[in-house]
Amino acid sequence: MSAAEAHAFAYAFSPSPCGGLRVEVAGTRVMLRPCGGLWLEAERALIVSDLHLEKGSAYARRGQLLPPYDTAETLAVLEREIAVLNPALLVFLGDTFHDRWWEARIDPAGAARVRALTVGRQAVWVTGNHERDSVKTLPGEMADEIALAGLILRHEPLPGPAWGEVAGHLHPCAVVAGKGRSVRRRCFVTDGERLILPAFGAYAGGLNVRDAAFAGLFARPPLMGALGKDRVHAVGWRSVARD
Repeated sequence: MSAAEAHAFAYAFSPSPCGGLRVEVAGTRVMLRPCGGLWLEAERALIVSDLHLEKGSAYARRGQLLPPYDTAETLAVLEREIAVLNPALLVFLGDTFHDRWWEARIDPAGAARVRALTVGRQAVWVTGNHERDSVKTLPGEMADEIALAGLILRHEPLPGPAWGEVAGHLHPCAVVAGKGRSVRRRCFVTDGERLILPAFGAYAGGLNVRDAAFAGLFARPPLMGALGKDRVHAVGWRSVARD
């Protein structure tokens, strides 16, 4: 890491005892959680993106068999996070389900777990490009985007720099090479003006932050918060490689 990058980390990120990283986005203090969720402590709001629940069953319909455990695994992680934080507001930032036919495939126990997430708190389902309006049967509100704590929360990032935008959709991943091997991790991406969340879903996959899809989204070379087992690791732009 260069001296300039070290200075940028000290300015942009600060570690938390929980293993997360604190950072300001457009002047709003947020927490990047090791699970891949975003925590706004002052608002007691937990934001998660791209769960892609029932992706395994969607693939099975097309004859591409995956172990049918993605929904249960993803919900278990989210349930643990909710138990720790007890959010007053839970925001699903789009593509919560892999397609609009999820209700026909999800088992009753899984459907009950999804609904139980909203008990005792406000829930907002931001519309993604996969499930469209199929979340309208769930408790809570539907929205194309919402304003919260000086930030604009939407599923798909707008082209070009966007002050205060928090989005998902791109499933960012960072590839960090060193000592003869490379490590690929889901990550948050921010330049202090906007933030893109990692995909939360167990089967969601990821797109390298050096892919052309990220070009032009940031006013300056961004920093990444790469997800480890129990903590978020600060990674500079110069440290990430292509696939």
